[in-house]
Amino acid sequence: MGTAQRTRHSTIQPADWNIAQLPGLSKEDCDRLAASGIHTTLQLLETIKTVPEKQALAAQIQIHIQHVNKWLALSDLARVPIVGCQYCGMLLHAGISSATQLAQMSLPRLHQQILKLHVSTLHNQDHCPSLDELANWIRQARSLNI
Repeated sequence: MGTAQRTRHSTIQPADWNIAQLPGLSKEDCDRLAASGIHTTLQLLETIKTVPEKQALAAQIQIHIQHVNKWLALSDLARVPIVGCQYCGMLLHAGISSATQLAQMSLPRLHQQILKLHVSTLHNQDHCPSLDELANWIRQARSLNI
């Protein structure tokens, strides 16, 4: 069996990033999360799973729960190593809010959503990831060891 075939059927481990690498977090946000014992994206996902836990964290670090929800969505998307912190924000703004949702996307639908985002925000489609890149994102999300 070739490497491509093995990769297609194997699972990958979720990526873990320093919380400061998530897009949109201020230094104060990162410091507050660190004071709460959260230093990485996987720590955030493992620590905060329920609505009461989200509410407790929001109250503890004195921030609106909406921000906690956004950080959780970004952290979940960043678990896909090929997406990481570099593209998780773009996916979230394109309407994809989890690695599971990404795994379930069809390539044409994902491409349409990403292209629409690029045209509406950047007025340019030149920097839109290629179909091959997007296919790899979906493939890796599907093989993620969830």
